[in-house]
Amino acid sequence: MLLTEGAEVAICGRRQELVDAAVLELAAETGGKVKGKVADVKNHEQVGELFRFVDAHFGGLDVLVNNAGVGVFRPVQDLTLEEWRTTIDTNLSGVFYCSREALFRFVTKGGGYIVNISSLAGANAFAGGSAYNASKFGLTGFSEAMMQDVRSENVRVSYVMPGSVATGFGGHGMDGEGSNWKIWPEDVADIVRMLLKMPVRTLVSRVEVRPLRTSKSGPKR
Repeated sequence: MLLTEGAEVAICGRRQELVDAAVLELAAETGGKVKGKVADVKNHEQVGELFRFVDAHFGGLDVLVNNAGVGVFRPVQDLTLEEWRTTIDTNLSGVFYCSREALFRFVTKGGGYIVNISSLAGANAFAGGSAYNASKFGLTGFSEAMMQDVRSENVRVSYVMPGSVATGFGGHGMDGEGSNWKIWPEDVADIVRMLLKMPVRTLVSRVEVRPLRTSKSGPKR
């Protein structure tokens, strides 16, 4: 979406082959300038390398979209320590690492925009969601506090809370059985584009978005 608006975009992921494939696909579809780098957002050193990569190839940063996320869904007693750490470190600490790097740059240059992709699970707990809920409830508080920290520095912070989105998250893709009622990823991307187009005098701090319809079973989000 942002590439079609003329933005220059950097993406990251944990696997080189997936990053390379995404860059090729996005460049072919949009004709825009897009580059990718392998980085695991729960590793603060790799995050630092990612932002230095952006500085080198794009000459600076105007917008950060924090979209990395993982989810493990089972009762507390069945969660492993590694599953808990991975969920919290990716969904919450990773946002902190990336936002911190971005803010070093935004405050110095006098402005910027951070959009955190959260979830309605950040306001609505559900059985089996202890790690995921904890990470997203934390992200809500983090986003709101950061917004208060930097709004006087001409830095805007928004967070988007989608319900169920038809992605590969949780092992179900766009064509997965029973997923045709979900929000599409393009819908979330369009919300981000809308936020970035808002007048600079205006800050939309929180956006909740739900599927029009709901699943026949499971949590209604």
